[in-house]
Amino acid sequence: MTSSPVSSTSPLRFLRCNECGQPLPEDFEPPADEPWTTGIFGCTEDTESCWTGLFCPCVLFGRNVEKMREDTPWTHPCICHAVCIEGGVALAAATAVFHGIDPRTSFLICEGLFFAWWMCGIYTGNLRQNLQKKYHLKNSPCEPCLVNCCLHWCALCQEHREMKNRLSDNVAMPMTVVNPPPVQEMNSAPENQDPAPSSGNGTTMEMQAL
Repeated sequence: MTSSPVSSTSPLRFLRCNECGQPLPEDFEPPADEPWTTGIFGCTEDTESCWTGLFCPCVLFGRNVEKMREDTPWTHPCICHAVCIEGGVALAAATAVFHGIDPRTSFLICEGLFFAWWMCGIYTGNLRQNLQKKYHLKNSPCEPCLVNCCLHWCALCQEHREMKNRLSDNVAMPMTVVNPPPVQEMNSAPENQDPAPSSGNGTTMEMQAL
């Protein structure tokens, strides 16, 4: 007697919507046509993030990552941003100040600036890309990496305003009031109606006229 091999069952994996959690088909692609709530040059609409992004962009980037990923504290991305981006700019500036700009130091200056520019596009552009995927946002004004390379400080402020507008606790969310159904009670049979005789198994049957 031969027995057929038992196939191991693996858990089903399928895509889910980030907003409602409903399962999505495998070939589903988000439309990515939602507009941003604020423009790329609307930094002055939120003065707090504007000043933070101007003087401490690493702190603003850390706060953005913390809002996007709740399990990541803001200090970790803040330090990475300060070392990679501000560190590259500081290296180039220090080399130009203390050693001057000549053929011997120009390579080091360009290397520091290029490293900072590259990290703006790769490291911080990844956050903007995830933000666009989560809320189905369209590219504004262009690709996420290119936006952070050319308009890094404006992009940080726009991302902060976007998450603040969508995740703010002060925004009044519409509520649906559902009234509970009325309580239903089961009334006993009329007292003036004689119950039907019980059968042998102890079950009482009641006959009522329609």
